[in-house]
Amino acid sequence: MNASKTYDVIIIGSGPGGYVSAIRASQLGMSVLMVEKEPRLGGVCTLWGCIPTKALLHTADLLEEARHGADVGVAVREVRLDMPAALKNKEKVVRQSTNGVSFLMKKNRVDVAPGFGRLSGAGKVAVAGADGAETVFSGKNVLVATGSAPRSLPGMEIDDKTILSSTSMLELTEVPKSLVVIGSGAVGVEFASMYQRFGSKVTIVEVLPRIVPLEDEEISRELAASFKRQGIAVYPDTRVERVTRGDGGVEVLARSSGDKTETFRAEKILMAVGRKPLIEKIGLEALGVATERGYVKVDRFMQTNVPGVYAIGDILPTQALAHLASAEGIVAVEHMAGKQPPAINYDQVPGCTYCTPEIGSVGLTEAKARERGYDVAVGKFPFSANGKARIVGQASGFVKIVAEKKYDEVLGVHIVGPAATELIAEACTAIKLEATSEELVRTIHAHPTLSETFAEAAHAVAGHAIHI
Repeated sequence: MNASKTYDVIIIGSGPGGYVSAIRASQLGMSVLMVEKEPRLGGVCTLWGCIPTKALLHTADLLEEARHGADVGVAVREVRLDMPAALKNKEKVVRQSTNGVSFLMKKNRVDVAPGFGRLSGAGKVAVAGADGAETVFSGKNVLVATGSAPRSLPGMEIDDKTILSSTSMLELTEVPKSLVVIGSGAVGVEFASMYQRFGSKVTIVEVLPRIVPLEDEEISRELAASFKRQGIAVYPDTRVERVTRGDGGVEVLARSSGDKTETFRAEKILMAVGRKPLIEKIGLEALGVATERGYVKVDRFMQTNVPGVYAIGDILPTQALAHLASAEGIVAVEHMAGKQPPAINYDQVPGCTYCTPEIGSVGLTEAKARERGYDVAVGKFPFSANGKARIVGQASGFVKIVAEKKYDEVLGVHIVGPAATELIAEACTAIKLEATSEELVRTIHAHPTLSETFAEAAHAVAGHAIHI
């Protein structure tokens, strides 16, 4: 890094928004400085989010599969969770990932300035090192990609001892006998699924009328039913009013919309009520960058109202997803380079939830499509009628395609079941290319595969599914 140099772009934050932006900017011939306050690169996703969480979920998947190995002729005398080994594996995966980001920065000639970065003037970023001393760097453009942190509820602040965040959950060295999860978005249901299989008695409390409330209603119902079969207690439409800490754990007082009170006792609570954008003390106000309800306002090119200042990722009022931050970052730096990248269609951003069963979704839900005035046709196909799903012993769930009747265009695809987070990629491509359900029917899918359910659901849109 060179404090006397004027960079083409200074990026604050090295998460999947920041580091992908840095690589793309370098590919476009731009000089890049990345600022990161943490000792390791990769941001929340790599260090405390997507990567470590999915590593532990993989442990939970294998644990459950081993428990049922005898059903398919693989008998194991003793199946048990080795939590220290699981944590060691998680850290190995994180280390490999963060080292990979560091390698990519060197490969793409991206300078890295360790420390806390803030906007200190037009085209200026001040970076405070570990000793507190600031170095000011100059850039023609600044990209703010500072990410987010877990939220808590008033009076129930996260203490990382009994009331845990997703970050502190990843550091537990012992499995709690009981766990109350407040919130049922992706974070909440993933940890609920993980710790139920690890051996915790898990209860989910959700203030909204259904769990995974952003998903299609039928997906929510199927996941709730599956969780109940697995032994996870689910309390939707229930508001947490008070949490009391004690020597033996915590007591949660909650009230349903029908004014019925519930008391839950547990060793630990996971606070999974969303994330807040990290925009404090980074100089936005002094520079006059416009915000609304705590989020940065940008245009289609990720530009703020201040020339030369761009923002992406969780600090925007859009879906807080790693892959979306990466896409936004590419748009931002391509615009800085004088290109006119196409605007992101936020209806086409896939969502993936890695609980068991998995959820993958893209496009409009059935309710949203009807709300927008479409004459809707729906096709569904259950995994119970799919040979590969029966082979792998995961035959619950379904694929649902939402199409519109006049032109047969696919508007949304919603999957709950095995490998849903992988299967959804085909739907993303189909929706991006404005495919019709008829075109999906005419696309030959290999047999036996889970992906056949996608073709069968397309058949079902017209009322002629083959295998049911």
